[in-house]
Amino acid sequence: MENFIDIAKRAKKASVKAQGLSAEVKNRGLVAVAKALEEHKTEIFEANKADLEFAKELVEKGELSQATYKRLILDENKMRDMIQGIYDISKLDDPVNKTLLKRELDDGLILQKVSCPIGVLGIIFEARPDVISQISALAIKSSNAVILKGGKESKNTNKTILEIINSALSGVNEFPEGLLNQVYSREDVAEMLKADKYIDLIIPRGGNKLVKFIKENTNIAVLGHADGVCHIFVDETADLELAKRVVLDAKTQYPSACNTVETLLINKEFKQSEELLNAIKNAGVELIFTPESWHKEYSDLKLAVKYVDGVDDAIEHINEYGSGHTESIITENEENAQKFMNLVDSAGVYHNVSTRFADGFRYGFGAEVGISTNKTHARGPVGIDGLVIYKYKLIGNGQIVNDYAKGLKQFHHRDI
Repeated sequence: MENFIDIAKRAKKASVKAQGLSAEVKNRGLVAVAKALEEHKTEIFEANKADLEFAKELVEKGELSQATYKRLILDENKMRDMIQGIYDISKLDDPVNKTLLKRELDDGLILQKVSCPIGVLGIIFEARPDVISQISALAIKSSNAVILKGGKESKNTNKTILEIINSALSGVNEFPEGLLNQVYSREDVAEMLKADKYIDLIIPRGGNKLVKFIKENTNIAVLGHADGVCHIFVDETADLELAKRVVLDAKTQYPSACNTVETLLINKEFKQSEELLNAIKNAGVELIFTPESWHKEYSDLKLAVKYVDGVDDAIEHINEYGSGHTESIITENEENAQKFMNLVDSAGVYHNVSTRFADGFRYGFGAEVGISTNKTHARGPVGIDGLVIYKYKLIGNGQIVNDYAKGLKQFHHRDI
């Protein structure tokens, strides 16, 4: 098996070459990948079937949660979205080499701020084999190299998908070899976390335990979220039918997702709370009313419930117990809605809609590498714009700082 550092070195070299790829070449590569996945989806489903059989044994042994098992399932709907996401990414503007600022510091001295790739991304994720294609497509479009490490429960699916993707890219002229890589062992994870010479950003996709471990064991910058403790606040003026529709979607549409609602806050003055709670219970959701549930990610048909005094109380609760992921207010009071959306300190704040919209595909990003609750660089669903940084380019004709230090010349700082 290839040494991890050799893989990392190859990825670093490929990331440099990728910066020179034209938008046309990258888009050609993406279309080739989407077509290849469609042509070989039977092989992918077979690999996924083998993973599901293995994962079922892990669930029975108590080594894998039911929620993680559900994330592992790759069906026709997920495959369709996976492929469409790649086509969508191919249609987006190239995020690289965009001029973000152009300023004349002095006559003939021009400063430019230009977008550029981050470099090499280390992606560590659990289950969800569609992550492979999403991240590969985003990496291609943003000219980044990646080293992917999935869980053992999805090894067959992950391997099959990346082999199909790399095979498709090998037929595209100018495409650098070694841009998309995959490793499989725990030892590789340990090596990845130490490889700050080659890897520029680590993105974990998984539960709190995984993210916490990564953050505590690497000097490399980490982008991601540890918890998905999302809230919905039903205000006094909420429409009952709208509240039912939104809350049920946010809790039952896909309970194991990180953007599923975990806590329902209800204004004490909302007069139809019993009808709302009965509708939720009738959908098979267990309601929990204890303080121990206020910062808990169930990823299941369980929902914490708390009555609050009003919008200020709801905001205070969310900022205290939330994870900074996604929150929603159900109200007909526009002033309360604006207050909630301005003061809740989360990556996503919604009005009268389900928290399940927190997703790169649904935002029109084509796909996402994950959802970030960070407050630097990228926040919320991270698409291609979150995978570029910038550099400053300064162009002149022999200017020197000493002339300005002595007052012989002055800056005029004019944006052009």
